[in-house]
Amino acid sequence: MSAEQAKSTPRKPSCASAAFTIAIDGPAAAGKGSISRAIAAHFDLAHLDTGLLYRAVGAQVLTGSDPLRAAQNLTADDLQGDSLRSAEVARAASDVAVMPEVRAELLEFQRRFARREGGAVLDGRDIGTVIVPQAEVKLFVTAAAEVRAERRFKELLASGAETTFEQVLQDVIARDARDSSRATAPMVAAQDAVLIDTSDLTLSAAIAQAIAAIEKDFPNEKP
Repeated sequence: MSAEQAKSTPRKPSCASAAFTIAIDGPAAAGKGSISRAIAAHFDLAHLDTGLLYRAVGAQVLTGSDPLRAAQNLTADDLQGDSLRSAEVARAASDVAVMPEVRAELLEFQRRFARREGGAVLDGRDIGTVIVPQAEVKLFVTAAAEVRAERRFKELLASGAETTFEQVLQDVIARDARDSSRATAPMVAAQDAVLIDTSDLTLSAAIAQAIAAIEKDFPNEKP
């Protein structure tokens, strides 16, 4: 294998011959989704954005569906579509995420995905604390509220949404409060999670830091 081939060929951590889980948690717009996708691609692992499950349920609730019934009938097709990224759906997702019956319905789906053959990366808010507390790797990705609000504000403007930075910041702060104070599975960093603060990091630097943290404990097999 040439040096160039080795550089471009994704390789799993050396212990990922079977089920190997990387749990990535953190608040909205901290960068955990982009980091998770990059890690999954780097190590050739399956990826699940668990927030999409709650966004899909929230989107159905906005059209009049019962939250529990929406969770029970969720399909892969429901996880598609740019509309799931809207601020309105994000607020609805945060609302349904505090419902114990909805969380319980989606729990087993996430756990099965996490322990799939070949390994997986999951990102959300309670992956390393509730969904897969036995995950081999746990990361907690965060950033200052103002930084996260600025990122989300730019995303919304690019999508054509009409909003203000002040409104987005209020939404971010309110969602943080709901997610961290809910009675069921509050958003907290696992005690053994590696903290990555992306406030002053470029995306590429944050990805590099995350990959380095994983390879420190689980180095790749040498070609």
